[in-house]
Amino acid sequence: MTDATTASAPPQPQRLQLLRVLGPVHVWALGVGIVLVGEFMGWNFSVAKGGAMGSLIACWVIGLLYTCVAMIDSEVTSTVAAAGGQYAQAKHIVGPLMAFNVGMYLVMAYTMLEAADALVVGDLLHQVAGQFGYAMLDPKPFVVLTIAVLAWLNYRGIFATLSINFVITAVAFLTIVVLFFALKPWDPTAALHHKELLTGLPYGWIGVIAAFQFGIWYYLGIEGTCQAAEEVRSVGRSLPLGTMTGMITLLIAASLTWYVASGLVPWQYLGQASVPLFDTARLTGSRFLEVFLFVGTLFSAVASANGTITDAARAWFSMSRDRYMPQWFGAVHPRFRTPFRAVVFLVPVAVSFAFTGLLDQVITFSILSGLLGYTFMSFNMIKFRKQWPLGSIKRAYTHPFHPVPAITLMALCITTYFATYLGYGSQLLAMMGFYIVASLWFHFHRYKYVRRADQFTMPWPRPRLSR
Repeated sequence: MTDATTASAPPQPQRLQLLRVLGPVHVWALGVGIVLVGEFMGWNFSVAKGGAMGSLIACWVIGLLYTCVAMIDSEVTSTVAAAGGQYAQAKHIVGPLMAFNVGMYLVMAYTMLEAADALVVGDLLHQVAGQFGYAMLDPKPFVVLTIAVLAWLNYRGIFATLSINFVITAVAFLTIVVLFFALKPWDPTAALHHKELLTGLPYGWIGVIAAFQFGIWYYLGIEGTCQAAEEVRSVGRSLPLGTMTGMITLLIAASLTWYVASGLVPWQYLGQASVPLFDTARLTGSRFLEVFLFVGTLFSAVASANGTITDAARAWFSMSRDRYMPQWFGAVHPRFRTPFRAVVFLVPVAVSFAFTGLLDQVITFSILSGLLGYTFMSFNMIKFRKQWPLGSIKRAYTHPFHPVPAITLMALCITTYFATYLGYGSQLLAMMGFYIVASLWFHFHRYKYVRRADQFTMPWPRPRLSR
């Protein structure tokens, strides 16, 4: 009778999984592809806050912040190899409420960064059209077209998506290098005029601190490499290698960007420009450099939008798969093995933010959401090492100098909150209010749908209790 009952029971359907097809090159393309647009626009708003020298200090200090982020992420995510990155870390190490908030930070940061990228594409095409007598060209159709085409690409598969991202990101990075060497920085008689244009710190050290907010734009999104951890072939090798080489690439690109722009463009104008590297190329008088930097700016914005769609969709998909959001969004496409519903759902959200046209506001909300996620990472790393010390579980990568990176990250995050408050205090309070309301919604309404036992996918021993 038991055999008959067993035979008549319907077989359980196999759960569709995301495909493990990515290598270190794709991880690099995802991380650098998202961020490199920050070298072409957005970073220069830090010049308006602290002057050109203040922007350089912010570039290097925030570079230290993101180096800590990359080190921490490389260890924890190569151990918690699941889609959702920091969200997956939070649900395993801290708990459901923190996981929900981290997931929301990720979705909002990447979706608003996607909107900013689309705005740059539209604005750049509008500027170029104006040079040919089409000043009335509406940039909004290009905003929608950019998001729609890239969403379709993500819908079809991550391997092709990130392979394309690698090519266009590499070309965009090459344009920065070419511009640097074309200006002959070793020749004192060449076009660069740092001696005349650098004016110290026009607003003092408080201006330098205020510049930290937009200094984040040099690197914002490198942590996105973790979102595709479930689709990487060899997580222990590919994720740390792709993330750390990506961070090195960005440090080089940020330094070269500041050097060429501050040597040609007065800081008063540089702090307001929407596409500063393109404007720098125009000031050289070289038609080749102007066209080449137009291509680089366009490619960097497209690559960033492409990567943010990838990351935002995987964060939303992971939350939905665990019932933190409606489970319907947690579906995997039966043919392409992509989180297709999450990809499509976030398209109108990004378009609505882009249609505001407020680039600095969209950037600010993206920065604030990312900053909240980095704050979580600092104490998450300390808790992770306390609950599962070295030797208690297998780690594919172990970052050195613990707990110095976590403490440094926390201190720099606090400083950057203060910097943001100086210029965008109301936006900071509004964002905090939004996440508090979202947390209350999750606690009183959504938490009852979460199956906690189904969330924990790592074969770890019980955590060591803190003493």
